[in-house]
Amino acid sequence: MTAKPKPLPLFLGIDTGGTYTDAVLWSETGSPRGKVLAKAKALTTRHDLAVGISGAVDAVLEKSRTDPTAIKLVSMSTTLATNALVEGQGGRVALVMIGFSEADLARDGLKTALGTDPVVFCPGGHDVHGNAAKLDLSGLEAALPELGGSVSGFAVCAYFATRNPAHEIAARELIRERTGLPVTASHELSAKLGGPRRALTTLLNARLISMIDRLVAATEGFLEARKIAAPLMVVRGDGALVSAAFARQRPIETILSGPAASLVGARHMTGLDDAVVSDIGGTTTDVAVLDGGRPRLDPEGATVGGFRTMVEAVAMRTYGLGGDSEVALEEGALNPKILLGPRRLVPLALAGMMHSDAVTVELERQLRAPNPGRMDGRFAVRTGVPERLAAGLTGAEAKLYEVIGATPLPLDRLLTSNAQNATLNRLVSRGLVHISGFTPSDAAHVLGKQANWAAAPARLGAELFARKRDGRGQAIAATPEAISERVLLTLTRWSAEYILETAFAEDGLDGAATVAHALVQRAVDFHPGIARLSVALDRPVIGLGASAPLHYAGLPPLVGNGCVVPDDTDVANALGAVVGQVRVSAEARVSQPVEGLFRLASGESVRDFTDEAAAVAAAEADVRAIAAKRAKDAGTDSAEIEVATEFSVSTVESQRMFIEAHVVAVASGRPRIAV
Repeated sequence: MTAKPKPLPLFLGIDTGGTYTDAVLWSETGSPRGKVLAKAKALTTRHDLAVGISGAVDAVLEKSRTDPTAIKLVSMSTTLATNALVEGQGGRVALVMIGFSEADLARDGLKTALGTDPVVFCPGGHDVHGNAAKLDLSGLEAALPELGGSVSGFAVCAYFATRNPAHEIAARELIRERTGLPVTASHELSAKLGGPRRALTTLLNARLISMIDRLVAATEGFLEARKIAAPLMVVRGDGALVSAAFARQRPIETILSGPAASLVGARHMTGLDDAVVSDIGGTTTDVAVLDGGRPRLDPEGATVGGFRTMVEAVAMRTYGLGGDSEVALEEGALNPKILLGPRRLVPLALAGMMHSDAVTVELERQLRAPNPGRMDGRFAVRTGVPERLAAGLTGAEAKLYEVIGATPLPLDRLLTSNAQNATLNRLVSRGLVHISGFTPSDAAHVLGKQANWAAAPARLGAELFARKRDGRGQAIAATPEAISERVLLTLTRWSAEYILETAFAEDGLDGAATVAHALVQRAVDFHPGIARLSVALDRPVIGLGASAPLHYAGLPPLVGNGCVVPDDTDVANALGAVVGQVRVSAEARVSQPVEGLFRLASGESVRDFTDEAAAVAAAEADVRAIAAKRAKDAGTDSAEIEVATEFSVSTVESQRMFIEAHVVAVASGRPRIAV
């Protein structure tokens, strides 16, 4: 009797984006790229992320008719940490600075990031060789009773802690013993020099701990309720996977998790190791580069919310261009150009689907007018946020906000002055009001290239936009179809410019945006000019996003290379979350504080040797052991470890003089799965 083949394990990927939460069920199936068994989207629920997650995952389980117990690994990417830093959210944290002065707060934006959170300065720290100054934690000890009841955690940063973490460890243990609260020490997050920026990174990490902890706890609770007994992994900002427990301790490393996951998904779906990846959504386009199968990382550290951190993350450039971008007309030109974004509008097709009569009736009224109006095709509607978020409005803002309701109101009847228009824009920036108007998504509905919302209001909006006048007083387009074609061509053209701008910037060229614009202008208008210009990417473009098949169809002649749009491009992030690898690193340094003495700083230990070779060998053994442990903690039992050593030396009178050795171990492997 032939034994039944053992079923292949199933993997669940989840991505919580700004608008939608995506879920995908994937199986290896023995092929290089496996198979997507089911995918689904649900609106992201900001008040309780578990609700959106359960909506997407339950839909996937229902579509695939899968027994939840068959899922052996769950992996998620999230923009939660990124959004929190951008929006200035997070817990109240006490910053402990050892060996620093108050003047150091002015560097690297640390004082701005700290805000009104408390800071404690203590004498101590080390020099570049790890030699200690006298440590005095009495000030911290005296402050702990009060701080223990008023903050959610602590961030500790000591001078040159990357060369000797002893003082950070002493402060960390004291805080844990007296308060029981979470403590982040800077040497745990980065081995780079630069105290204030390391302190900034540590501060932001401490703020995010409770937030990521709630997300992980909510997700684990949902999985337990569905009887999914599988390890939970999280995507880091460099595209690697780590265990949920690992992410809970180092949530700062999950910034740019979503974009990183999309790059991993792009490579997996296409098999391309070298490509420019362009991910278009409703509001933005994210562009990054794949090199040798891995995303290029930002060598200076990720910048989020205006703060430059020491977190390794993908080198991603974000542009305000998407399917829901505002469509406007260049003012004062004889032949005005179509302008897109950066503001997002609610497409008329979507507003019309939700409020059919209110929107359609007003658009038809505006079309009956003999002349076009400046505010034609524009509506205002409340976003539906809780009333408490409307606190602190000025009198003019409160008066206008009171008039605007849940049903879209046409701006030509709502606003009576330019001052009111400025007031409305402030309400929009506060997140209290949405503007609805003509967008590329509406243009796609007019041309029958998109059909998920209502086509009639989109066509009316296109008709109104086509009536706008150029510098000669003529209508800018003869038909709704003509203006819609022009809008979609503009979106594709701008996409090409942003892709080329990213490529030029990655090559270190100045004026990247200007050159990209000129080259695409020549390609579109077919006017070579006296100076013949052409450009071609050295690698293809991978187009991601639900609207990528539409907007990127015309890219190849503009960028001089092909464009690949994968079948499951709409869930690239969720797929990238589940097919990635665990990857962690460990670093050690050997310095020579005095001639003949070689000091090794690795992990949380500092040791001295009298022989250079012995010190370097010990460093390599240390980083290999530390990387192996971190890899296991991060969620893999099958890590491959590579060690690289870089020497800094000088030559004096033909004699080699040792300065420093930098040793790095990188451990990588597939995450462990449930048995």
